[in-house]
Amino acid sequence: MSKILIRGAQVLGDFQGVQDVLIDGEVIEAVGTGLDAEDATVVAAAGQILLPGLVDLHTHLREPGREDSETVLTGTKAAALGGFTAVHAMANTFPVADTAGVVEQVWRLGRESGYCDVQPVGAVTVGLEGKHLAELGAMNDSAAGVRVFSDDGKCVDDAVIMRRALEYVKAFDGVVAQHAQEPRLTEGAQMNEGVVSAELGLGGWPAVAEESIIARDVLLAAHVGSRVHICHLSTAGSVELVRWAKSKGWDVTAEVTPHHLLLTDELVRSYNPVYKVNPPLRTEADVLALRAALADGTIDCVATDHAPHPHEDKDCEWAAAAMGMVGLETALSVVQETMVETGLLDWAGVADRMSFRPARIGRLEGHGRPVSAGEPANLTLVDPAYRGAVDPAGFASRSRNTPYEGRELPGRVTHTFLRGRATVVDGNLA
Repeated sequence: MSKILIRGAQVLGDFQGVQDVLIDGEVIEAVGTGLDAEDATVVAAAGQILLPGLVDLHTHLREPGREDSETVLTGTKAAALGGFTAVHAMANTFPVADTAGVVEQVWRLGRESGYCDVQPVGAVTVGLEGKHLAELGAMNDSAAGVRVFSDDGKCVDDAVIMRRALEYVKAFDGVVAQHAQEPRLTEGAQMNEGVVSAELGLGGWPAVAEESIIARDVLLAAHVGSRVHICHLSTAGSVELVRWAKSKGWDVTAEVTPHHLLLTDELVRSYNPVYKVNPPLRTEADVLALRAALADGTIDCVATDHAPHPHEDKDCEWAAAAMGMVGLETALSVVQETMVETGLLDWAGVADRMSFRPARIGRLEGHGRPVSAGEPANLTLVDPAYRGAVDPAGFASRSRNTPYEGRELPGRVTHTFLRGRATVVDGNLA
């Protein structure tokens, strides 16, 4: 593998400031000023930010079973374009990733794609049915080495099952990632419960449906001394519950999606199903609370909840439409707009919330590492001055259900490096 010299980037690592970074093979050989190397490919990076490769704790790659929406190959191409070097693939596939065989299949497909590392997430219960624990130990012992378990798309609403899962994963330092949604409180729900749902006559999805599960699960995690991670937290009340749990010293972490940092339920007035998502878009007050919580560290990380759907599942009446949005290729831009340009986070904070912390929560080796000599060369180069309208026709994802079509967003990933190999060059797949 040839050497690569990234020249003149703003480096977030042991040496803050404008630096050169020399990559040799799979590792960073040196960081400094005035670096040179014979036969190295030079990447001119003046005015750009060099981040550690981004890590997504929450990606739906759909394969096996829904390859009409996404495949591991197309999803990892989208991830690379978004600056991600590792993604966690959720378990709600067909068949469900509830056995060692299925998680190994997804893991191997990720290795074959070559665009980013794919770490499968195992189901908590068999078939996501919430009745019997899945093969948690076998999935951890498999080649995929699963450490994160989630029934995402469904809530583990049985308290006894949730307790048993939390107890089980302690044996190998695993974590249960909960989709917090009390099912009885959301029957027939179509959007956030509030003024807008009342005016539109759509079934309301109350904040307490999320908050009641979070309250129960942080108490369960504390009781058994285990790790719980809250998926796609979306309400101000949920923020306060996580903040309280952390103040007790309990091992609780949480994520927020880019769309919950930017979009509100007012958009549902258009009846455009592109805005239909689970959990639903909330109020402006919730959005501001989520931003503040991400800034102060109450919310640990940003996770995309990339949820691709084919055209026919979204281009229909609101009630019949599938829930979810694609997000891998726009996540960093949304974070730049909502967190960096508002002064809530600097770029070091972005590296922490989109690389360091998600890698640590997922116990992912080789990712979320500083930009320093001797570290794996998993890197993302970003041009923060770029401005451009989102055009889903250019997405690598197989699906186009983005809420940002035509919207101008800041920032652009120009290069992504996976263990020293360029997966994106000048904004295009390598």
